Amino acid sequence: MTIQTQIEEKLQTLSPDHFEVINESASHNVPPGSESHFKLIVVSQAFEGKSLINRHKLINQLLAEELQGPVHALSMHTLTPPEWFEKYGKIPESPPCMGGSASDG
Repeated sequence: MTIQTQIEEKLQTLSPDHFEVINESASHNVPPGSESHFKLIVVSQAFEGKSLINRHKLINQLLAEELQGPVHALSMHTLTPPEWFEKYGKIPESPPCMGGSASDG
């Protein structure tokens, strides 16, 4: 299992509304294929009422094993759903179906 997959699985415990795990290792002076530098974007109700430092502590606790070994740098963007909406707005909804199907060719 890759480090990125381990991180993704552990973040699921926060029941995120949205999350991204971005491997930024290639933009650093590391061997090709490294998994040492990551950026996290996590939107979760679990952050409600928590300060930024406590949000980061929660992530650090979840990823303690990875941070003791292969992960050298971790950039974190931790938001509640309302903060995410305020900062980035709503994702456009898909348009309504107009009937037909792909097989109506």
